[in-house]
Amino acid sequence: MIDLTAALAENPLIAILRGLEPENALPVAGELIEAAFRIVEVPLNSPDPLESIARIAKHYGAQAVVGAGTVLTAEQVDAVADAGGRIIVSPNMNPDVGRAAVARGLYWCPGVVTPSEAFAALDLGASVLKFFPAEMVPPTAIAAMRAILPQEAVIAAVGGITPETMAAYQAAGTNGFGLGSALFKPGRALDDIGARARAFTQALKDQR
Repeated sequence: MIDLTAALAENPLIAILRGLEPENALPVAGELIEAAFRIVEVPLNSPDPLESIARIAKHYGAQAVVGAGTVLTAEQVDAVADAGGRIIVSPNMNPDVGRAAVARGLYWCPGVVTPSEAFAALDLGASVLKFFPAEMVPPTAIAAMRAILPQEAVIAAVGGITPETMAAYQAAGTNGFGLGSALFKPGRALDDIGARARAFTQALKDQR
């Protein structure tokens, strides 16, 4: 079973499947896995998200780290873990969520913007610092934060990321990217999702 470090090393792009319906979970995840995505997040404000997470984790859990986004409470952490999810992504830095995720042996990725939030999250055991929304944290801000954060801290930029904007963030020290509506929207054709996924993957390769 792939772990988060290996998944990020293989492909640091995180698929955010907001609005995914369970009947589409496996076809959409299949397109992403085929395009070399290794981290899949189903936000909890999607239709029946735990069912989608369970289906994807069961079929693709060996190849990808699967979990939930928009996790706001410790109770939700437990529900995601029980569904087979392994990664907990939040828009905010909630210590209760962090402690619950770490206690269940899950990867915790809280949303942060300030140095205080970032260091507090690391102290609680965050696996990834999710700088969100990235529109508020330009590459110059990431570079400044990278200068003071521990070298081993993992940074992901999430929000408004496109293939064209990744290079500047990478140069500033970003380790990964969360991709939302630029990658997936409910009702988008599978071949379109696959094409977008491959375009992001190729853009990343071109920048390396």
